[in-house]
Amino acid sequence: MLKRFLIGVTGILLAAIAVIGSAAPAKSVLVSSEGVLRLHVIAASDSEEDQSVKLAVRDAILPLFSEAESYADARAYLLAHGKEIQSTAEAVLNDRGFDYGVQLSLGTETFPDRTYGDLLFPAGDYDALCVRLGPAAGHNWWCVLFPPLCIVSETGEPVDLDTVETESWIVNFIRSLF
Repeated sequence: MLKRFLIGVTGILLAAIAVIGSAAPAKSVLVSSEGVLRLHVIAASDSEEDQSVKLAVRDAILPLFSEAESYADARAYLLAHGKEIQSTAEAVLNDRGFDYGVQLSLGTETFPDRTYGDLLFPAGDYDALCVRLGPAAGHNWWCVLFPPLCIVSETGEPVDLDTVETESWIVNFIRSLF
């Protein structure tokens, strides 16, 4: 009796796993530019040092917006704390021995398509905090500041949400049965 029950449960679980595993991938959800605030950091040049400091500036700025719960919050923080954001960026430059300045601007900038998981932010014009380092003649780094999608790895590289691995206790339980 117990053996039949376990075989039945195992069969149901295997069928569920097969159905879940064969499901078609989700289509991207198109996101409107309304209510989106992007971050755009432009390096002084393409030298290795300038590109490295660009990422350090990004890493110093991102946590400043961690409390924003809405586009309005993020924008209000930016407008009220612009000097603090600029000082934070300048401190990173100074700590690394760079004496060129930082210029902040809030405005509309054009961005290419970007997908975060199943969210597609189409190419177009978005509100953006632009951080220009020195002459701003180098490659740039950008992301979606709000909603908070500026996810970076321990090495500072953007994380592709499609590659983020999650763990399911249900799947682990099923695996432990076999």
